[in-house]
Amino acid sequence: MTLSLMFEVAMLVTSVCGVLVAVWLLWRARKQSDLQALAGFAIMMAIWCFGHVVLFQGYEQIGIHIILANPFMPTFFLHFAIRFVNSGSVKEPMLERLYQAVPWFYLTSFAVVLQSWWIGAGDAISTLDTRSFFIFTEAGTWNLAYTVLIGMLAHGVLLFGWYRHSGNKKRSILAMFGVGAWGLLLATSFVFPSFGISWFPYPMLLLPTYLLLLVYAVVRYQILSVNAFANRALLWVAMMLVILCVIAVISVVSGRIGLQALANVPSWQLWLYSLFILVVAAVIYQPLSRLVSRLIYPGASLNEAVLDTWSTQLKEAQDWPQLIAIGERLLSLQIRRSVAIQLKSSAYPVKEQNDALAIRVSRSDSDWHFVLIGWEDASPGMRLTAEVFASLFSTSCGLLERSLALAVAERKRMDEQHLVELGSLSAAMAHELRNPLNIISMAAYDAPAETRQHIQTQLKRADRLVSDMLVYSGGLTLQVVATPLRSLIASILAQAQLEGVAFELDIDETIELDADPQRLQQVFINLIDNAVSFLRNMPDGKLSIEAKEQDQQIVIQVHNNGPAIDSSLQGEALFQPFVTKRAGGSGLGLAIVRRIVDAHDGKIRHLSDSAWPVTFELILPRHFSGAAISNREFHDTK
Repeated sequence: MTLSLMFEVAMLVTSVCGVLVAVWLLWRARKQSDLQALAGFAIMMAIWCFGHVVLFQGYEQIGIHIILANPFMPTFFLHFAIRFVNSGSVKEPMLERLYQAVPWFYLTSFAVVLQSWWIGAGDAISTLDTRSFFIFTEAGTWNLAYTVLIGMLAHGVLLFGWYRHSGNKKRSILAMFGVGAWGLLLATSFVFPSFGISWFPYPMLLLPTYLLLLVYAVVRYQILSVNAFANRALLWVAMMLVILCVIAVISVVSGRIGLQALANVPSWQLWLYSLFILVVAAVIYQPLSRLVSRLIYPGASLNEAVLDTWSTQLKEAQDWPQLIAIGERLLSLQIRRSVAIQLKSSAYPVKEQNDALAIRVSRSDSDWHFVLIGWEDASPGMRLTAEVFASLFSTSCGLLERSLALAVAERKRMDEQHLVELGSLSAAMAHELRNPLNIISMAAYDAPAETRQHIQTQLKRADRLVSDMLVYSGGLTLQVVATPLRSLIASILAQAQLEGVAFELDIDETIELDADPQRLQQVFINLIDNAVSFLRNMPDGKLSIEAKEQDQQIVIQVHNNGPAIDSSLQGEALFQPFVTKRAGGSGLGLAIVRRIVDAHDGKIRHLSDSAWPVTFELILPRHFSGAAISNREFHDTK
């Protein structure tokens, strides 16, 4: 095989690889749009290499015109570099302006190519075996200089990105620089004949590796499947090298051991035949592997995408019932049969069920374990799917257990902290303030009516502050009974001093929940009083309370059209003690509301996306966990 033929084969292989890489990049660009420009670079490189093949086949003018289009390659790469760098945490005005100028770079490249065609910037010379090879003429210096300049600008953008980025993207840019150095080494030999250097461009024989390595450097940290592909490709390359060494040994020793016919076969033919067999084996390996897997495990269709979906969705579970529901849904959809998951642990004890197909997951002293129940008659594929899923589900149980334990520990720490701070303070206030307040109340008895009313108002405010401190700092005791919600809230509104504030109640008479009516009354008194304090001076002030039942839970929303809550107070900060914008407020109202709701195993939050300016949403269980015991006392330890 002559050097020219090897060069032609290398260019043809690069062209094929460029087209395949471009198609793959365009397919991936649906999720990563900056890969479109890299696909353009791959296509242009494939066309450029094909121009050399055309030139070798005797079509000189066509080949020269194709090769002179080389300014488009660095232009596409510059386009990609700008998009790749100017993303994520790096958003630079300079790069934005450079990106806006990208169409002008394409237009300039097109003009340079047209000028190169017009002035004859390229020519062809004969190699040793009379084949043509491209060279630049003196007029083609501008084409070469422009191409080098755009390439330098693209790598300058990458250098800036390496300086500004971190993590995987920074590692990608570093890998691209390494590959860029390799590409520069290969491309340098291309211009030697143009400068009169009589040396065959041996490095260009390795040009197919440049394109593949460049794409791999770009996407290896963003697309995990590329790493798996690279792993397989490196394995096959290693196997080819091993075959090459084995053939070299065979060629040396075959004649000496009596295999003269084998010794007479040229080494390149042995290597070519072996390479053909290796390629055929690589092509049929995956189909045969899937066929064998289906024969051994019929019905199983597990792959990396399925496992990623399972893992992602199981991690979204916030509690044990949700984890079980997600697990049952995922596995049932996969095998198209109903499957139950039985979870046994001290944190979540459940009653065993007699299901046709079930997975029992239990907590031992050291770890989570699973047992398949009722899978004896299932196919091997279904059983394999169940075992893989059960193993993943057990891991998710451990993760959720640790997450919940951390949440409980943090909550307990916070509550203990505020109890320590307020316990002694509230007791001292109750003792020191109640007696003076009573004396002041009695002393004001003979005061004028207006003065007495003013004093009584202030005394009530002080007494409310003391009561709030005692409630927030002390333990909660719940007397749980069946409580009709509408009548409870209606009685509060009937006794409340609404001061002209209009209200509406949208709660069905049949809605009933297990709760402590006195504590629940305290919740709505605080919420209503807070709303009225902001609505009393508004001519169109309105209060609305609605409730509905959803999935064994009562969802209650308390709306008012008062001023919206400041964004700095929204979220968890709103329910912290001593946080208030209400004139004369103690800052404990919403903190007490949250403690009472938490004691009922409920949740409360402020909705910022409601149609009303201010909305509080309460979610309470329809059946309290201790409702089976009448008048059960629940000592809050949260």
